[in-house]
Amino acid sequence: MNPSRHVLSAACLSLALCVAGLAHAQELTGTLKKIAERNEIVIGHRDSSIPFSYLDDNQKPVGYSMDICARIVDAVKSELKLTTLQVTYAPVSAATRIPLMANGTIDLECGSTSNTIDRQKQVSFAPTTFVTTTRFVSKKANGFKTYADLRGKVVVTTSGTTTIRLVNEVNAKEAMNWTILPAPDHAEAFLMVEANRATAFFMDDILLYSLVARSKSPADYVISTDAMSVEPYGIVLRRDDPAFQKLVNTAVTDLFRSGEITRIYDKWFLKPIVPKGLVLNLPMSAQLTRAIAQPTNSGDPDAYK
Repeated sequence: MNPSRHVLSAACLSLALCVAGLAHAQELTGTLKKIAERNEIVIGHRDSSIPFSYLDDNQKPVGYSMDICARIVDAVKSELKLTTLQVTYAPVSAATRIPLMANGTIDLECGSTSNTIDRQKQVSFAPTTFVTTTRFVSKKANGFKTYADLRGKVVVTTSGTTTIRLVNEVNAKEAMNWTILPAPDHAEAFLMVEANRATAFFMDDILLYSLVARSKSPADYVISTDAMSVEPYGIVLRRDDPAFQKLVNTAVTDLFRSGEITRIYDKWFLKPIVPKGLVLNLPMSAQLTRAIAQPTNSGDPDAYK
């Protein structure tokens, strides 16, 4: 081959690759464009939502939801053809997680966030990765089994959650005459029951089980048989971002279809976890098994019954 033609061919190929790369970058929109431009994805995480998203002994965010989000990050790297991607962790609370997603501060929220029809007006959700019910925890010595037993008592729940709205609705509708105290996070709410500043703490039952299991005296507490509602959990992302929604949906459903979700579930719900080898011993529910077999991001509780 003529050397000049070889140089020309190489130059043309290089130019073609550059044009193709530029075209790909220009085609990106929404969250994927933001991530590509900054080479950074920002993960919102919780500090004390065991076993979904919490800080380990080294103050590193870990948990069931964090493992799922790690697979989403891998899918983003593959989609954008990146060899490296900076992952930045941003702590969020029940009150701040939705606003920080809506205003673009975080790109994924990996915690224990209930997917509701109302919340879908502000953010979007990945396919459901856990299903819980709303119950209360109280001291066993008090003998409370149903929420009707708490009539006229002081109860607590966490600010910024669907539970605080639900508890207020039940209080008004059924004239329970509760004094409802808001707590900034789940750990503080449980401490209020432990210190007798509140009679009961209403929250998602899986979070209550984890708090009891790591308390000073687990045998002192009981979780109600009454369930107020069914709550599906999902990873949170921004609304009206179809390209990123598709990528996230595919990453999560691939976890389901490969069976890897079972390994991740067993790691966090059936085996010892940090801190101190805590074991929740909570087998996968029938509702979650169905949601994995037939993925859905529905915010309607009836879809999980």
